[in-house]
Order: sequence, then C-alpha cells, then structure tokens
Amino acid sequence: MGSSRALAEAYRRFAEDDGVASPLSGRVAIAVSRSSAALRAVETAPARRRRPAMVLAALHALALAGRAPALAEAYAAGDGDAAASAAVETLTAMADAVVAIVTSRQLRAEETGRATVLYPAIAHAAHRAGANAIGLIDVGCSAGLNLTVDRVGLTYGNGQTLGNLASPVQRSASIVGDRPLPALALPEVVARVGIDRNPVDVTDPDDARWLRACVAPDRREQLERLDAEVSLARSEPPVLLQGAPASMLPNAIARVPAHAVPVITSTWALSRLPLEDRRLFLDSLEEAAGDRPVAWVSAEGVGVAPTIPTLGDRPASGHSIIGLATFDRAGRHSEALGRCWSKGRLLSWFAAS
Repeated sequence: MGSSRALAEAYRRFAEDDGVASPLSGRVAIAVSRSSAALRAVETAPARRRRPAMVLAALHALALAGRAPALAEAYAAGDGDAAASAAVETLTAMADAVVAIVTSRQLRAEETGRATVLYPAIAHAAHRAGANAIGLIDVGCSAGLNLTVDRVGLTYGNGQTLGNLASPVQRSASIVGDRPLPALALPEVVARVGIDRNPVDVTDPDDARWLRACVAPDRREQLERLDAEVSLARSEPPVLLQGAPASMLPNAIARVPAHAVPVITSTWALSRLPLEDRRLFLDSLEEAAGDRPVAWVSAEGVGVAPTIPTLGDRPASGHSIIGLATFDRAGRHSEALGRCWSKGRLLSWFAAS
C-alpha cells in the first residue's frame, strides 16, 4: 500500500510540474495516480522504470504505432478527458506491452536547438586549427541530430545569421551582451560519427517513432521541429557507435579522413558520467592527439567538463559553459568561449574571434 501511495504521489507531482507545458500529459498523469488498476500495472515494471515520463512515453509510443487507437484519437483531438480515460484503459489492458517498452528503451531528452551553441563554437575551433575540413564526432549523440549542425539555419537576437537559411531546419537564440558571435562558416564536414551507449537510428522506423513518443503529444511545435531534424539527419545518416565515450573515441577518430580535423562535441552529456569516466574521456582525447590535432567543443554545466575553465562560476548555477579544448603535439589548450542557458536558447559569447 505504501508503495502505491508513493507512486501515486509521484504521478501527481509530475502533473503539477509538467501540466503547464503539456496539459494532456498532466491529465493522463492525474488519471493514473487515481486509478488503483493503473498503478498496479505500473508496479509490474522494474522500480527504476516506473517514472511518469517513461510510462507516458510508452503509452504515446503505443498510440503512434496504432496499437492504442482510442488513445491516439484522443491525443490527436487534444481531448484531455478522453486521453485520461483511454490512457488508463490502455495501461491496464496492455501492461505487458508498456513494461516491454520501458524496460527496453531509454527516455530521450529533446535534442533540437543545440546548433545555436554548437555552430559558432565549432566554427571557432576549426578556424583556430586552420582546418579546411572537419569530421564531427558527437558524444552522447542519442539520434545524432547534433551532427547536422552545418546544414541548419540560425538566427540570433542581435541580428546575426549563420548557416543555411534555406534549410528546412531553422533555429533561433537570444544573445546576452554586446560581443558578436564569430562570423565564420563551417568548413566541409567529411565525417559524421555518433557515440552513445544506446544510440537511436533515425533510419529505423521504430527508433524514429520512439523519439516522437518522448515528446508530449500536445507539444505540436516541438514535434514539428523534431520531425524536421530527423528528416534532415536521415538524408545523410551518421555512423553510430555503441559504447562508452572513452573506449569508442579512438574508433570514431579513426573514421575521420587524415586531411580533416576531428571535432568532438558534447552537449549536456558528460554530467551523466561518473567523474572517473570524464577523466578517461579527457585522457582518450589527449592520446588521440599524439597522431593528429583534435578539438573538443562542449556545452556542459559549470565544472562538468574537465579542463574547461569555470570563470569562477558556481556549479549548479543554472547556466552552462561553452568550452573549447584543442589537443596537438604541443599540448592542450582550454578556454571558455561563452555561457548559455536553456540548452542554447540564450547565450553570451565572449571569446575573441
């Protein structure tokens, strides 16, 4: 009984926290919290897989796959009452299917929009290295959507534009401060490689469906952005390597042609790694630089990315540091290029061009 009460409370809290952004998700979470049958169904999943966001994503996946037509219809209509009722019915009738999904999948955070930070930072890194061509390697890539950074259009609050303004994927960000972003174009990208413990293949219909399922069904604009980025990634799919970043980096770097500079990117990925694994990641970068120059562009919380200056900022301060570390035979050079907030929706640049 105590376990059921705690689970019901978790779903109520989820509804309070996420209900403003997604009223449909809030209504479904409340309905689950009030249904003893639904809670019993959730309890058949492993303890770590009972989180509201995970179970709601599984329900959304069943609706997208056509396996829960009443729920799909309610979601499409934006009918909260119908969605709440259909979700409870689906969960109780298809508990095994829900459990199968939550135990085999990882919840995916929104990847869209990170190009606003990555594009100027990668362009700065390539310019510093004198690169005419680069190979992109994204750590914690999930579906590899960051690897399309050179093919999107970007508009900033100070009037600057970067990238391809004719691209079907357009992103924007606000700017804090007076210093402009570097007005540099990215060199030719000759390799796109993603590293993730559980990568998502955008060319696989089930994987692509799961990405959509992780977005609340009434977040229409977010779903449209995701669809556009998935379509762009499908047109030139990345190589996906499964494993830990430190162990997979040599393989990934070897896939970048010799005439190109490997540029590794990490965006809010290293915080998921223990401190020792972050140090191993840095060691792998330094070892790779014994044979060729390597650059690492990061957007991580304050103090998360090894060797990137924190500028005296406090950890968990609500913003992230945009960092660059370059490695070559002369050694390592690390600098902070700027700060960003809200996963790239707001940024401040202060590195000299």
